[in-house]
Amino acid sequence: MTRPRRRPLFGLIGPAERARIAEVLRAETVGGVLLLVAAVAALVWANWPGTESYQRFLTTSFGPSSLHLDLTVAHWAGDGLLAIFFFAAGLEVKREFVAGDLNSPSRAAVPVLAAVGGMIVPSLIFVLVNIGGAGGALRGWAIPSATDIAFALAVLAVISTHLPAALRTFLLTLAVVDDLIAIVIIAVFYTDDLDPVTLLLAFVPIVAFGVLAQRRVRSWWLLIPLALTAWALMHASGVHPTVAGVLLAFTVPVVRSDAAGSPSAGPGLAEHFEHLIRPLSSGIAVPVFAFCSAGVTIGGWSGLTDALGDRVTLGIVAGLVIGKAVGIFATTYVTARFTRADLDDGLAWADIAAVSLLGGIGFTVSLLIGELAFGAGSARDAQVKIGVLAGSLLAALLAGVVLRARNRTYRRILSGDSA
Repeated sequence: MTRPRRRPLFGLIGPAERARIAEVLRAETVGGVLLLVAAVAALVWANWPGTESYQRFLTTSFGPSSLHLDLTVAHWAGDGLLAIFFFAAGLEVKREFVAGDLNSPSRAAVPVLAAVGGMIVPSLIFVLVNIGGAGGALRGWAIPSATDIAFALAVLAVISTHLPAALRTFLLTLAVVDDLIAIVIIAVFYTDDLDPVTLLLAFVPIVAFGVLAQRRVRSWWLLIPLALTAWALMHASGVHPTVAGVLLAFTVPVVRSDAAGSPSAGPGLAEHFEHLIRPLSSGIAVPVFAFCSAGVTIGGWSGLTDALGDRVTLGIVAGLVIGKAVGIFATTYVTARFTRADLDDGLAWADIAAVSLLGGIGFTVSLLIGELAFGAGSARDAQVKIGVLAGSLLAALLAGVVLRARNRTYRRILSGDSA
């Protein structure tokens, strides 16, 4: 008797969804390359002999002091530009849950659980390494829990791998859920001084923005002032202002509605906003933030070895390289066994291991959480940056080795996908 074919671990992707995923991945890949260039430029400038101009640049302040927005360049990059990144991420999260891969519980189970596992295990490793550490080291527990999809896709572009569509979609969906978890972590665990009244006031422009978006209003002179007001009030409330970007994105409709308010055929306003915002996010916001955050004065070989010997740095590196890989891979494996799912034809568990290693590239959001945990320019700042850079680089190298070894198989699968 022939054994019945069990369902594939990664479901089939329709032509429309495949085209949309390809467009998103292209934009993120370009952004990832720009991010790499910006990070290298920041490192070169920060370590240029005999100059402290990089630090002076970061601490230069500008903005309306009457509104308490006289912020440094570094704060404008982290609090301001990253709000654009999180707005784009919020649109992607909502689109995935409403009309994408996450709208079906059976299809959402694997990437959602993998993202949760990829957050819990790195955080536990960091805590184990830093138990009893001085200087409030445990505040950085969430630093290795993030995945930078743009950086990961830039690595894929550099090593020229023909990663199959199913694995690329899994990586993107995993990163989307990862972003959502990071947003919750930032809002819940890294808000110290909360002003409830100002926070409630911030929801007034957010609701107004949502009402206009639901009515498909695209007038920038209405939407942008409301978004800026929500951002400023969120900043004043003590909640990190990037959360405003996510909440604004969640108000934007994904599916078009008819006059009676019932869903109708065709995309909603979210797709229009994604086309406008994603190039700004990937091409400007994230690279500028990387330029303002990645520059760390290493202090030569001795400075690097001292930093790598610090428990915070070791916890970040171990969390990103070991914790992310183990958390994502183990959760995916266990989920597959419980749901009786098989890998797609041609794929092996080594491919899941490679994608799990890519999940250890935690650049942008990891640096942001590090700044929130310890403060930009603090004594821990250099250790966090070196840990994130070293961990992300090591995860990328290990993933690259596995992916290149499997590239011939990927090329064969890709030719079958396009047939």
